[in-house]
Amino acid sequence: MRIRRKPWARPELAVCPFFVDDPASKKGNWKSVFKKQQPICLELGCGKGSFAAEIALRNPDINFLAVDIKHDMLGVARRNIVRLFEEKQREVDNLVITAFNVEHIEEMLGEDDKVDKIYINFCNPWPRSKHNKRRLTYPPKLQKYKSFLKKGGEIRFKTDDLPLFNDTLEYFQQTGYNILYQTNDLHSSDVTDNILTEHEIMFSSEGIKINYCVAVYYGNNADEY
Repeated sequence: MRIRRKPWARPELAVCPFFVDDPASKKGNWKSVFKKQQPICLELGCGKGSFAAEIALRNPDINFLAVDIKHDMLGVARRNIVRLFEEKQREVDNLVITAFNVEHIEEMLGEDDKVDKIYINFCNPWPRSKHNKRRLTYPPKLQKYKSFLKKGGEIRFKTDDLPLFNDTLEYFQQTGYNILYQTNDLHSSDVTDNILTEHEIMFSSEGIKINYCVAVYYGNNADEY
């Protein structure tokens, strides 16, 4: 998602109590970043933050870590998170945002930072074959996620791009994940806990169907891809 430069973003993030400025320094110790000791969930590419805010609000018993590469985007996310939490008269106590290149997420999360769920929403499909390796669901990346995804943990994936979705289903199978659920029309499915993202609202308004799947890693297959 492209976004114009926001000169105010970095100064606001610098004084934001739920922004982490140097995420790589927290590798192995993310539990201490949150105010409460409870399960951690992760969003790779959080955009404007509305998904992260809503899921954290609905689930006060989890800690949510939202990552995006752009400080300008995270500045917008910070404002959206503050607004949505204030509407519910809640302190932002179970949500942390940070700036990092999610293609190298293993550099900021390690074996001691076990997460229960990873959310990947509408990532870049990188449709040209020579660029496929940059996909967030490409097999080597799915292998890397195992270093911090707990056994029995889930990856929840949404996209409007059907070729990417079909390829991702194969990627999961190649790397030892089990597909628990899949649909090519999320909004007409029996999923009851879906939270809309900015992209999802836009695509749905254009009549584009949303592909969705849940994959789980049990730690027993294809560990040496």
